[in-house]
Amino acid sequence: MLEVKDIHSYYGKSHILHGVSLELKQGELACLLGRNGVGKSTTLKSMMGIVRPTHGSIRFDGQELIGRQPYQIARLGVGYVPEDRRIFRSLTVHENLLMGIQKANNSGSSEMTWSIDKIYGIFPNLKERRNNKGSHLSGGEQQMLTVARTLMGNPKLILIDEPTEGLAPLIVKDVLEMLVAVRQSGVTVLMVEQNFKAAIKVADRFYIMAKGQMVFEGNMAALLAAEEVRKNYLEV
Repeated sequence: MLEVKDIHSYYGKSHILHGVSLELKQGELACLLGRNGVGKSTTLKSMMGIVRPTHGSIRFDGQELIGRQPYQIARLGVGYVPEDRRIFRSLTVHENLLMGIQKANNSGSSEMTWSIDKIYGIFPNLKERRNNKGSHLSGGEQQMLTVARTLMGNPKLILIDEPTEGLAPLIVKDVLEMLVAVRQSGVTVLMVEQNFKAAIKVADRFYIMAKGQMVFEGNMAALLAAEEVRKNYLEV
């Protein structure tokens, strides 16, 4: 579904990504791990067209993404949940969801088309708070709302940046269950995460970054066996 090959990305003259490559298969929930400042968020932004790589290729469903604007990438079926969530704080939960509506890009499959009713079925907490303003939600509820609003755009792939950051352990559990539900609904998920213990509860496959490069790729068994890699590159 997604194939990233040898991308190099910069902020001004600062070289952030040094030949990053990864693949994502349809239906996976994959996690990109690593310490602060290693280029994880820049990798997602490069996929979404927010940062434009100077070299390499990013192909989604066979189409090259480099050179496209973020709104064009979204219309191809890629959703993006930024680290700072960016909900509309003055709007209600229901109004926030309506703002995310986009025509489905899946040949009319009702199973893969998101509606308000489907969202409320998967996110009962949001249904209970549908008339609450965004500013009145907890951090975990805001995270759920951002993901749900992104799903209203009917993405095939959703990129989620640090979904558990700053959340209490009980809320982290709710967010992880939400991500599993999203994957089970048919949406492929790539999440950036620092919380190793949270990531291994939900992800199928893992990538680890250090200094703008990939230093590990594998499933959970391989990750748990790679003790030196975890010690050197993760906060566990």
